[in-house]
Amino acid sequence: MTTRATERRLIGIIRRASTRGPGVRVGIGDDCAVLELGAGRLLLATTDLLVEDVHFRRRYATAADLGWKALAVNLSDIASMGGRPRWALVALACPEGVTVEEAEAFYAGMLELAGAHDVAVVGGDTSASPRGWIVNVTLLGEAAPASVLRSTATPGDVVAVTGALGRAAAGLAVLERGTAPAGVAPAAVEEVKAAHLRPRPRVREGQWLAAAGGVTAMIDLSDGLATDLGHISEESRVGSRIDLGRLPVDAIARLVADALGADPLAWATGGGEDYELLVTCTPGAFARLADGLAAATGTRLTAIGEIAPAGEGVRYRDAAGREVAVAPGFEHFVTGRA
Repeated sequence: MTTRATERRLIGIIRRASTRGPGVRVGIGDDCAVLELGAGRLLLATTDLLVEDVHFRRRYATAADLGWKALAVNLSDIASMGGRPRWALVALACPEGVTVEEAEAFYAGMLELAGAHDVAVVGGDTSASPRGWIVNVTLLGEAAPASVLRSTATPGDVVAVTGALGRAAAGLAVLERGTAPAGVAPAAVEEVKAAHLRPRPRVREGQWLAAAGGVTAMIDLSDGLATDLGHISEESRVGSRIDLGRLPVDAIARLVADALGADPLAWATGGGEDYELLVTCTPGAFARLADGLAAATGTRLTAIGEIAPAGEGVRYRDAAGREVAVAPGFEHFVTGRA
């Protein structure tokens, strides 16, 4: 009897196959591997794969958008560990008919974002693709003196999130629809579309939080709050209690959801691709971290719950205090996203 593949099962296979040899400080299980170079130096390594009609659609994502996003998702992994991104390797497979102008636009979009974060593209590979664009970026960076992991949250910690949630999912809904929703200002529509097509990873915020003290764990919100909080819970062997009424749901996402008859809270918990940072910290550090982060970067930090003992699992309460179920975020092999 065969067993159906899921993302979790494949990760389990990779975990069992991974080698924890000399120099591997942190292997599979976090946003980046942490590798020892000697003399106290640590290297972060991460990689992400974008596949046409799974992660994006070319009918609304330009080649420049794709180049930007392919790097952004990797930058977000480095950000979640408080590191400094440095060098990128880019593997690109293109279908027949791709023009030189499209390829140049792809790299122009990537280099625009790379320049903003002092990242050098140092090489890569190319191939023909039998169907659609496939992009794989490997990003290397310098680790913070003490990398923030997803496996070190403890019961009693505050759970918090940077920025606002749901904007990327709102943008995807508009892009998939093909026309702007009635009653939403054109500038607002463009903002949510840009949030999906050209996300802005929280690199400065991750570095500041890692250096500030009091942060116990961190992960970037790529697959959605419900899924990524589950990763922290699993790796840290803890549970959590989340107050949905405290989630910082993006104001424009609410407008778009109202216009489309959608649920903005579902976008905030399961839409994914916001690339905000989900943070746990000691209770006494939260106010200091929130005030300091806002002053240093202009980004707000909102407390949304607390870490609980493992036996409690991950629980969500609505605004009335009732325990409710929340659907998980993106899962490969179950549902497509683009």
